[in-house]
Amino acid sequence: MTERDAEHTARRDPAFSETQGASQETPDEAGQDQPQQAEAEAVQENGAEVSTDATPAGVPEAAIPELVIISGMSGAGRSTAAKCLEDLGWFVVDNLPPALIPTMVELGARSQGNVARIAVVVDVRGRRFFDNLRESLADLDSRGVTRRIVFLESSDDALVRRFESVRRPHPLQGDGRIVDGIAAERELLRELRGDADLVIDTSSLNVHELRAKMDAQFAGEEEPELRATVMSFGFKYGLPVDADLVADMRFLPNPHWVPELRPYTGLNEEVSAYVFNQPGAKEFLDRYAELLRLIATGYRREGKRYVTIAIGCTGGKHRSVAVSEKLAARLAAEGVETVVVHRDMGRE
Repeated sequence: MTERDAEHTARRDPAFSETQGASQETPDEAGQDQPQQAEAEAVQENGAEVSTDATPAGVPEAAIPELVIISGMSGAGRSTAAKCLEDLGWFVVDNLPPALIPTMVELGARSQGNVARIAVVVDVRGRRFFDNLRESLADLDSRGVTRRIVFLESSDDALVRRFESVRRPHPLQGDGRIVDGIAAERELLRELRGDADLVIDTSSLNVHELRAKMDAQFAGEEEPELRATVMSFGFKYGLPVDADLVADMRFLPNPHWVPELRPYTGLNEEVSAYVFNQPGAKEFLDRYAELLRLIATGYRREGKRYVTIAIGCTGGKHRSVAVSEKLAARLAAEGVETVVVHRDMGRE
């Protein structure tokens, strides 16, 4: 299933893309097969013992990272919630055994502020370790770690619909039916749900609506950031498969036919000046930047955090490169985190 197909499914039915990975949430996964040493009170790292039951020596209390534990029903949107926090700058760890959560927090505290916020996804894939969660939470509380539990809930009908739509079994159903697996998981998570700081019922939510709820809880007053990749390319080498938006610069005269400009690229000042002295070039840049501002507002509203803008010309050497550079500079000046990639420059 392509990303577009998955999004179409999410819009048609609030069946979250997480169920596409339901086959990864089976009891045979590596998360359950980890050796018993994972539950030890200390782990060895580079020959040094990292204790899990004491506050790191010499680490100021202010350096202890904030922690969010994401859990809930399979198919209720855990993966979507985790990706949302990752987009907001959290360090996300999927399927970490609960016994190792204090160790993860300790390592974050030793990062000298580079890991200030950690999100951990805990689910039934590691249910062998699940009994240790309460002990780990008590350990974290004793250290003064700021932690929250986010629980993703959904109705049985919605969960059955989601698993059936991707034709995958529930990780706990065994030889029974999907509803049997849901019932077993709900009972297993009942106590954790009661301890949750935030419960989100996704029964009638689609992916974008869930992301909006997560943004409202964790983005603070800052608007979620949009990151843009501006990519120049040559049409003769094919369209970029990951482009969200494509603009064609072949309406401008080609510097390739100017002998003194032919050896250079759009990064050259003379080539750039030639391109933007052509009728329509500056007008295109102004109007396209204005259009992107409108689109960016909608992307943020819909929970989209990354956009790839492809600017093409015949060979991806002159016009597309020059326009990409100017457009990227315009976006960066407006506060959009921007990366420039010249896919086909130098390929000829």
